[in-house]
Amino acid sequence: MSWLRENWRVAFLVVLLLASTVALFGPNVAGDEAAEASADRATNLQYGLELSGGTRLRAAVVGATAEGVDVTQDNEQAMERDVAEALSLESRDVQARIASNVVEVYSENSTDEVRGALDDLGYGYDTVRDGVTGETRETMRETIASKVGGAGFSGADVTTTETQTGERYIVVEVPGQNASQVRGLIAGRGEVELWAFYPENGNQTNATVLTREDLADISPPRVINERPSVPVVLTDQAAPRFAEDMRNYGFTTGNGISNCQYPEGGYCLLTVLDDEVVYDASMGSRLASSLEDGDDFTNDPRFFITANSMEEARELQVNLRAGALPAELDFQDSYFVSPSFAERYKPLSLVTGIAAAVAMALVVFLRYGDPRVAVPMVFTALSEVVILLGFAAVSGLALDLSHIAGFIAVIGTGVDDLVIIADEVMTKEIDSNRVFKSRFRKALWVIGAAAVTTIIAMSPLAVLSLGDLRGFAIVTILGVLIGVIITRPAYGDILRRLVTGQH
Repeated sequence: MSWLRENWRVAFLVVLLLASTVALFGPNVAGDEAAEASADRATNLQYGLELSGGTRLRAAVVGATAEGVDVTQDNEQAMERDVAEALSLESRDVQARIASNVVEVYSENSTDEVRGALDDLGYGYDTVRDGVTGETRETMRETIASKVGGAGFSGADVTTTETQTGERYIVVEVPGQNASQVRGLIAGRGEVELWAFYPENGNQTNATVLTREDLADISPPRVINERPSVPVVLTDQAAPRFAEDMRNYGFTTGNGISNCQYPEGGYCLLTVLDDEVVYDASMGSRLASSLEDGDDFTNDPRFFITANSMEEARELQVNLRAGALPAELDFQDSYFVSPSFAERYKPLSLVTGIAAAVAMALVVFLRYGDPRVAVPMVFTALSEVVILLGFAAVSGLALDLSHIAGFIAVIGTGVDDLVIIADEVMTKEIDSNRVFKSRFRKALWVIGAAAVTTIIAMSPLAVLSLGDLRGFAIVTILGVLIGVIITRPAYGDILRRLVTGQH
């Protein structure tokens, strides 16, 4: 116990190395989806565009924002309704925000058209500009990230960025997928609805009977009655309303059952994605009987949203789970890296890392010539990289060339700090444990000050949206923190024991 108390930093380092090794090579570390995606790889590491190929899309959010509008709880809904009617839009296309006193219009209407609508309605405002608010962009980012993750695209990253000229974009990076796959997933709002198509007064009419807000649970798609379907459960509020609508529209008796001839006529339940009918079907007799009774369906409000194929069913499920985007995206540009081309960088990155480690080890041995000092120094420096790789495996960080550069920088800065420790401690002969600790503490102060400087210098790169520089800065900062908190103190304990012979 006394040894563990004196050398707990070394024990902690060993535990972290073991945990990092499990994270790198153990099964089911980063979740089922990530484990399944990495089943054919030697490690659990995920790779970004530059190391595995894939697509990067940059898109602006379509919309206009009126600022300086007096929005209150009393006029919020009326304002949204009035502006939508003035611009011939649906109410969902206008958002009034009380906290920020803005009105957002999620459409391609020009700023002049928005100004004209507000002027005609008598609503005052300060300015009207292109684009949406930060709250809407963040909602868009979260929804797109949910869609990309729900589609099983591992290693994907969705961020917001701003150019030097003030233009704001959403950037979507998806390794291993081509541009058409990614664009098809996030193009449009992804709003799924169920419409009732039925005869009324001699004419066919549509009525929206279910939306995403009416669903309490959404299950993975499966084949039901030979049809690809998404099982859902309605909320307690939506179930009786849906049953009543089906009875009132005539879907539960007579010709309302199994009598769909869309678009000519009949009684049809339409699956609609972004106002486009993707599937039409008749009301089944079993469901009709349950709805006609009312209580049966209300007590067990299960329902199936049907599609033409499993691919469409999976798309419906993704959109239902993530929810609809507030606005559409205006795709500006795309960047695609061929997987075969990206695969060339993996061995080159490995060779570069090994070369850096070998060069570091040679320099250390040439500098000191004493294995008692050099071997622990090399071991400690490389352990930082292992811990960082374990963190990347657990967090699902998609490694790119910028991260590899960060790993190499961590090796360099780590050795610099370890050299400071060794030089400070061994400048004179050490005759006691107390002298060693005094010199080591002095070296740690120097290393700590250097670490703070590095973190401050790298923080803007890590926070701002500066492309590949961000990945480099994040890895460097993490490496510095791991070094100062864990590996440098552990190296001091190892060096103390080897140099002084005291435990």
